Amino acid sequence: QVQLVESGGGLVQVGGSLRLSCVASGNIFSIGTMGWFRQAPGEQRELVANITRSGSSNYADSAKGRFTISRDTTKNTVYLQMNSLKPEDTGVYYCTAVIIQRSTRLPRLGWGRGTQVTVNS
Repeated sequence: QVQLVESGGGLVQVGGSLRLSCVASGNIFSIGTMGWFRQAPGEQRELVANITRSGSSNYADSAKGRFTISRDTTKNTVYLQMNSLKPEDTGVYYCTAVIIQRSTRLPRLGWGRGTQVTVNS
């Protein structure tokens, strides 16, 4: 059993900042790429940013220059620092991770339950 638990969402004004965190726990041998997806109301879930175990990152065009993804491999945690927030950043943010399970040594893609981010204009 693997769990991903997000925190740090909330209500913020335009131009404000939030820092999301996601901790993975459970049957973990190692963790590969971790990332964040966003789902706005009525929209499909879309990638915001991801980061490999070695630290290489990738961003959606909408996130470039404003968001920074980072991770702490010792804590099985990934972060998303979001600055200069806009109303279109509103949505539920989901953490995801490729987890190699301790019991099977097989990878599985884990998802958190999401954290709401609302940006008011």
